[in-house]
Amino acid sequence: MSNSAPNAKQPTLWREIKKNASLYLFISPFFIFGLFPVLFSFYLAFHTWDGLGEMKFVGLRNFELLWFDPDFLTSVINTLIIWIESTVPQLILALVLAFLLNAAFIRFKNGLRAVYFLPNITSIVAVTIVFGSFFGTEYGLINAFFRQLGLEPIAWLNSPDWIKTAISVMVIWRWTGYNTIIYLAGLQSIPYDLYEAAKIDGANWRQIFTHITLPLLRPVILFTVILSTIGGLQIFTEAQVLTSGTGGVGNGGLTLVFYLYKQAFENHYYGYASAVAWMLFLMIVGFSIVNWKLTMRKES
Repeated sequence: MSNSAPNAKQPTLWREIKKNASLYLFISPFFIFGLFPVLFSFYLAFHTWDGLGEMKFVGLRNFELLWFDPDFLTSVINTLIIWIESTVPQLILALVLAFLLNAAFIRFKNGLRAVYFLPNITSIVAVTIVFGSFFGTEYGLINAFFRQLGLEPIAWLNSPDWIKTAISVMVIWRWTGYNTIIYLAGLQSIPYDLYEAAKIDGANWRQIFTHITLPLLRPVILFTVILSTIGGLQIFTEAQVLTSGTGGVGNGGLTLVFYLYKQAFENHYYGYASAVAWMLFLMIVGFSIVNWKLTMRKES
């Protein structure tokens, strides 16, 4: 009797669900509009379907075709190059800007934070159209500036390599301010007593940055690296708008999500596009695990 009485008073799972029924009701749209498409895409990856006819089960055929599709391999390489070209400069620049904003001699800090964050809430399509005028080969503002300096203009949109650079610049401009705000929040959580003690011991700003700021900011850096990895591998709008939906010369602007979009909504290969989506998911998980492992190894 002494053991059964406390157990009887403990709420069961069903009682907890009934108790929080209103909360479950609020999150129920996720299971309808979020979870169902994910599960359906996994089911669809093992079928061929044009969106109208009957589905046909093909097993792993869609995944096998990926490795023999040169456009898929090109999109993977393009995505990785754009990810590296945009993520590394973006995070370094964001860390430097956050360090400066956290300095005592900087004035109008609140206004600067708003300015840095503004690109992140601006329409991607509008930003891409504006940057398209910057990177125009004949009448672009950047090439006009080069001509004034006596330099040769660059065929930004007529070269597979320069297209990726143009896309990377747009990604850097859009996300640097966002990561700056995150780094700034991390910097402000570091006790100022550590900096004062280091200054008393004669440490310069470089030693303070490398031995105090970076180690204590490592969890925040890991967070931004993982977020930048997830976002960098899903670049779509910049590439789609900048290349007018073609992928550019030599498919230089064909990113992985752009390729997925073309297969699903232009070619109507929904099963194959679902396989591409799940390959992208595995890539994101893989890169996130690698980033986490590397960071944990440095901490140990």
